[in-house]
Amino acid sequence: MNAIRPLWRALRALLLALAALWFFLEEFGWHPLATWLGRFARWGPWQRMERRIAALPPRPALVLFLVPVLALLPVKVLALQLLGAGQPLLGLVVILAAKLVGTAIGGRLFVLLRPQLMTLRWFARTMARWRYLRRRVRHALLASAAWQGLRQMAGRWRSRWRSLRRRAEAGMRER
Repeated sequence: MNAIRPLWRALRALLLALAALWFFLEEFGWHPLATWLGRFARWGPWQRMERRIAALPPRPALVLFLVPVLALLPVKVLALQLLGAGQPLLGLVVILAAKLVGTAIGGRLFVLLRPQLMTLRWFARTMARWRYLRRRVRHALLASAAWQGLRQMAGRWRSRWRSLRRRAEAGMRER
């Protein structure tokens, strides 16, 4: 039993790190990119297209919601091939670009299609479970020693940055 405990701690730390990365991407990716893409809704043709999308029945809405995931799969495979072919920078750029585009489109589609998707019982149950799991992981992450250490380090950096700014501003006023 004692040998399993360190392995569990290492696995838990790895899973929390992956969860932190996921939450970071979701928080600073999904919502802002969907909002940014939503700005196109002010343009007439785009607005009409979004109205048609928002009026779809639940099953076609689900199919449309899955299109970005399926459409970008070949691009991600290409990125993996580039990585395997010894072009890591190009592969990374392709996969990041695909992630950004897919996140923006997927986020906007979710905003438009959420009411229809939530009428599908299995989808609504899955979303409820996802939100519950996300809350649990977020609480575990925020309570972890690694997160607390990062917060302290970020606080020190913010304090140093403020101090440097004050010194620079004081130097500018003296001139």
